[in-house]
Amino acid sequence: MPVRSMTAFASAECTTGAGLLACELRSVNHRFLELGVRLPDELRAIEPAVRERVAARIGRGKLEFAMRLRAPEASDSLAVDEVMVAKLSSLALDLAARFPNVQTPLTGVLQWPGVLRSREVDAVQLQAQAVALVDDVLDAFLAAREREGERLAAAILDRADAIGRQVGEVRTLVPLVRIAQRDRLQARIAELAAGPTAFEPGRLEQELVLALQKLDVDEELDRLDSHLVELRRVLGQREPMGRRLDFLLQEFNREANTLGSKSVDVRTTNAAVELKVLIDQIREQVQNIE
Repeated sequence: MPVRSMTAFASAECTTGAGLLACELRSVNHRFLELGVRLPDELRAIEPAVRERVAARIGRGKLEFAMRLRAPEASDSLAVDEVMVAKLSSLALDLAARFPNVQTPLTGVLQWPGVLRSREVDAVQLQAQAVALVDDVLDAFLAAREREGERLAAAILDRADAIGRQVGEVRTLVPLVRIAQRDRLQARIAELAAGPTAFEPGRLEQELVLALQKLDVDEELDRLDSHLVELRRVLGQREPMGRRLDFLLQEFNREANTLGSKSVDVRTTNAAVELKVLIDQIREQVQNIE
């Protein structure tokens, strides 16, 4: 399954015996699947089928599904009940003789219950057409999600490449930082040895070892590289991946924080800050992935 965004919109319509049937489906990001359904009274019976079809094809997102039925404007959509009109006519003639000054407008006759009747609609056929329209909308909706998902994946991979470059630069810097730190500490030892104040060579050597150990960030860099491999692998999965990516970014952030806390050089500090910026940018994109 390609990467899918949780933000999308699709619509479709078809002509039925009851009029024009229009359908819309829209969504925004959400931790779980939340579906709201609005149907015309004639199609209330298909709500379970709508929910079943949506849940079978969509894993996450806050969705709003709406279907509208617009009656045809053609004159044959309504018919006059000739039998009822004949009865009313006979009754009117009888009453006219008794009440010669009473007049009833034509609209009053048309409003009489049973004079006008709607064209008969095949309810089973209408429901079948509505369910087919649901499938059409879902096809268009998923295609829209995948198009947006492609853009999200491209943005994530661009930033993953940038993270990889930052990790590579830090790997290059670390040996230079270690040498500079060692030189500073050794110069300090030499300065103290030449002064009048007594010092403990063993204690200073221990401080040197501890300082150099703090500069050891190889493990953090290795884990960042490993996370990048996992990130690319997850983006290629054929299943919903948003939550997995979100958890993975927590691990990215943990390594970047550790790298920053161990830094004793402005260059590695800047690299750690840039890593956190890139990770946050990926996190923003991941929030929209199913």
